[in-house]
Amino acid sequence: MTRNKTAVTKGSDIRREWHLIDAKDQVLGRLATRIAGLLMGKSKAYFTRSLDCGDYVVVINASKVCLTGKKVGQKVYQHYSGYPGGRKETAFVKMLAEQPDKVIRQATKGMLPKNRLQDKMITRLYVFAGEEHEFKDKFKTQS
Repeated sequence: MTRNKTAVTKGSDIRREWHLIDAKDQVLGRLATRIAGLLMGKSKAYFTRSLDCGDYVVVINASKVCLTGKKVGQKVYQHYSGYPGGRKETAFVKMLAEQPDKVIRQATKGMLPKNRLQDKMITRLYVFAGEEHEFKDKFKTQS
């Protein structure tokens, strides 16, 4: 009687690819979900939660991302310094105008697992406000 062994993914088995995503006229939450899936490597056959098997993701046109409904006028980002009276609020419109990369990065980070791998995964995300970027020679896929 033979036993079928389950293949265990090792660090040497992981193959990382580069993905280019155009954020122009895309909904922020749906875009962040897609990016998080690529960063985690969930579409790969050898996906393992305990290993970082995701890909590199480059996002262009981050300043042209959109929201649905009335969220454009209502969404507020909050930050707390830790001191009394240190809570700061920034409207979505202002954040998108000043730091469009931070809008996508924060939405994506919220959709990644809350464990030790989160910081490693988010370092493979590169966000650019316009169409110009320095990774033109790395891509196999474009979406």
